[in-house]
Amino acid sequence: MNKKVPFIDPARNYQLIKNELDQAYFDVMTRADLINRKDLDDFEKNYADFIGTKYAIGVNSGYHALMLSLKTAGVGKGDEVIVPAHTFVASCSAVVNVDGTPVLVDVGEDYNIDVDKIEEAVTEKTKAIMPVHLNGLMADMPGIMPIAEKYKLIVIEDAAQSVGASIDGRKAGSWGTTGCWSFFPFKILGGYGDGGAITTDDPDIALAAKRMRYNGEDRNTRDYYGHGYTCLLDNLQAAFLDVKLRHLPDWIIRRKFVANRYKNAFSNIEELILPHYDYPGFDHVYQNYVVRTKYGDEFSDYLKKNGVEVLTQWRKPYYKYDALALVDRGFPETEALSAEVCSLPMNVEMSDEDVDYIIKVVKSYFESK
Repeated sequence: MNKKVPFIDPARNYQLIKNELDQAYFDVMTRADLINRKDLDDFEKNYADFIGTKYAIGVNSGYHALMLSLKTAGVGKGDEVIVPAHTFVASCSAVVNVDGTPVLVDVGEDYNIDVDKIEEAVTEKTKAIMPVHLNGLMADMPGIMPIAEKYKLIVIEDAAQSVGASIDGRKAGSWGTTGCWSFFPFKILGGYGDGGAITTDDPDIALAAKRMRYNGEDRNTRDYYGHGYTCLLDNLQAAFLDVKLRHLPDWIIRRKFVANRYKNAFSNIEELILPHYDYPGFDHVYQNYVVRTKYGDEFSDYLKKNGVEVLTQWRKPYYKYDALALVDRGFPETEALSAEVCSLPMNVEMSDEDVDYIIKVVKSYFESK
């Protein structure tokens, strides 16, 4: 076995739509439209339409989408925000960097926040909740929204890994006060560099976010509305993302096809837990195909040694790092899955032969056991 299958292959992905991306590049460069121009406006409109919100605001990272969402929604010093214990650290850091206090809650078997554990974490200081839609599957928003309404909580959706996912036809990023997106190259809708966006139906938050992403300045009036940031989505990246957005529905279909092939191939392996859930109305788009096995690093190292690049997120939970000074209230499911997870390659640029090879390597490992 000497074949190599990368986790993602941006160069091959570029070749899939090279002519359209090249044309977008030349169009932008010929016009010299580099900052805050028509391409950004067009992408924001098209992205809002895709998600099903009134507004989309392009920013330069998923982190800034989270941070600006919290800040413009009024979360600040002394406010507690409920965050899943199993997520990328940026979800938590955004709360800290608006002077809020993250309160962690364990996750369920689907890697998303355990709805049954949310209310026990609510205090008189709780101002918001940040459900994170991991791996392409939405958190249980029909269960979360009534809790938020009961306690009058702001809902900030970290939807960075779930572009196109939905529940009963309503897409991620359209349920809460805001939806927050990352266009990091590893994402389903990835740019050629970093990027992000905020989606919302609230005109005041949309306007405030547009001002704060550009040093607090209203670009129409040139008046300042606070000490802002420099975190605008570049116009060229917006043009590229707009091209890729047109292909996204077909790419999601391809991801589901690959996921189904994995399911059919691995369903008889008892020691491998697959990411397929019987949740009526939930549409999983498979940003990541995350499996679990008690063999942990031994399994993932075997795949790597045999040419299959995998990710293991996150072996050490972020709250275990002393430098972050977070409260560990005990999160048994996060602890268990952190030792066992492994993300197999899942991307639209993979060939059927690549998928065949991955299946072969995974099966060969368990046959050896």
